[in-house]
Amino acid sequence: MNRRIRTRVVLAATAVVAAAGTFTAGVGVAQAGDDRSHRGKATEREIAGLFDQWNAALQSGDPGKVTERYAKDAVLLPTASPTIRTNHAEIADYFEHFLQKKPRGEKLRSVITVLDADSAIDAGLYRFHLTDPKTGATKPVDARYTYEYEKRGGKWLIVNHHSSVLPAEG
Repeated sequence: MNRRIRTRVVLAATAVVAAAGTFTAGVGVAQAGDDRSHRGKATEREIAGLFDQWNAALQSGDPGKVTERYAKDAVLLPTASPTIRTNHAEIADYFEHFLQKKPRGEKLRSVITVLDADSAIDAGLYRFHLTDPKTGATKPVDARYTYEYEKRGGKWLIVNHHSSVLPAEG
């Protein structure tokens, strides 16, 4: 159900309940302001927080901590490698090299689509601040990204991650 229809359904249901006089104003406000559906759908804020957790794993410098954020059968199309990574060993290998640049990510623009209680997509633009291990110079790298998340065993995991350097406008 799309957001507009869901909002109309919630508003209509709230109006019916209010007319019956069976709830207090505080409960009605809490229900109208909550962006979870009755089916336990994840919130956009919850999905946005998954990037922060992934970025914190990057900050740890530990490729294992980063790799733990990915499902066992995840696919990674990384920013700085032409090789498609399709298992934890390959994903860890990528991050062993990438983490040498001490990456720090920041989102520039995010478009989150919550598909259901157990899946969501976060796509947009982010900037990495990368440090050259030889010179210590830091430079920004802007990239496009897409994270596809699934909740498995009660834990949100990345099942597909695509990242590519943002092309020059032209």
